[in-house]
Amino acid sequence: ISFALLMSVKPTSSPVAPAPLLQDRMQRAARIVGAPGNYKVCEGCESILSRNVATCPTCRGYRFDSDFGRVITHANDLASRPPVTILWED
Repeated sequence: ISFALLMSVKPTSSPVAPAPLLQDRMQRAARIVGAPGNYKVCEGCESILSRNVATCPTCRGYRFDSDFGRVITHANDLASRPPVTILWED
C-alpha cells in the first residue's frame, strides 16, 4: 500500500473538524497504534505511511522515522485535530 494515511503540513481554516471526520481519523489512529511496526512517519511532510513504501507519494520524500514511539505519538496527535492538505507545489 503506497498512500498517505494522515498528513500534517498546513492547518485548515476551520479549528474543529466535523465529528464524522474526526471519528474516521480516530479509527485510523487506533489501527496504526495497534500495529506501529507496520507504519512509518515521512520526515518530509509527516504523513504516516505503510512501512513498505519506498518514497512518500505526498512529498516524494525518502527519509522516514519508523520508531514505534514516534509513530504512536504522531498518530494520536493527528487523530485529535482536523485534517490538512499538502500540494505538490508547496
